[in-house]
Amino acid sequence: MEARVAEAYWEILYNIVPEKYCSKSRMRTKHQTNAADPVNVLLNYGYSFLESQCRKAINSIGLDPTIGFLHEVCQTKYPLVYDLQEPFRWIIDTTVISCLEQEKFGRKDFFRMDNYVLRLTPEAVKRFLEILRPSFNSAILYKGKNYRWDTVIQSKTQELANLILGKAKQVNFAEPSPDLVKADGREARERILSLSNTEARKLDIRKNTLWYLKKRAREQKSLRIYSKVAEKISALQP
Repeated sequence: MEARVAEAYWEILYNIVPEKYCSKSRMRTKHQTNAADPVNVLLNYGYSFLESQCRKAINSIGLDPTIGFLHEVCQTKYPLVYDLQEPFRWIIDTTVISCLEQEKFGRKDFFRMDNYVLRLTPEAVKRFLEILRPSFNSAILYKGKNYRWDTVIQSKTQELANLILGKAKQVNFAEPSPDLVKADGREARERILSLSNTEARKLDIRKNTLWYLKKRAREQKSLRIYSKVAEKISALQP
């Protein structure tokens, strides 16, 4: 079941990202640790960063990282770290998709090894980490308080420890649930750039608002679109 879900997931992800970052004619239906294209390169670096966050949380709580639940117990690996990564992989996936949509990385940021495996340049790695950190520092409402996602990872690790020690009856990794609705995705940008002044007036979108949106969309910068405007733009045909 996991393999089938993963196959569907990776196929959808590869259809989302711009074609120049992957070969649609050689569509991969799984994530590759030995990356052959920019998508997998960025995912690999991102997952490594996520793994370090999970490992740090596990070590600080005092759990044994070699004893896992989903991944096989192995003394030479860290299955509990891999388990804890799973509910938070979306942080990496959405960040990578956003980077590719906004063209944060180009050909000069990648180089190929002698074994044909693709890698990020040191400068690109540094830039990618600077992009990743705000994703982990973004706020989410949980238990009536604003948490950062790196704090949520720490909190969930503690909840797991409480379960193991019999101090809790369950641990729910489905909460908090992230809001993954994107207002400034590629389709929204294309709609904005194609929107004429006449169409904007009919939608009751102000001229200065349209100018701002078009400018940000052309520059591939993040867009702040208010809900009412976003609804009007999303109703347009792509």
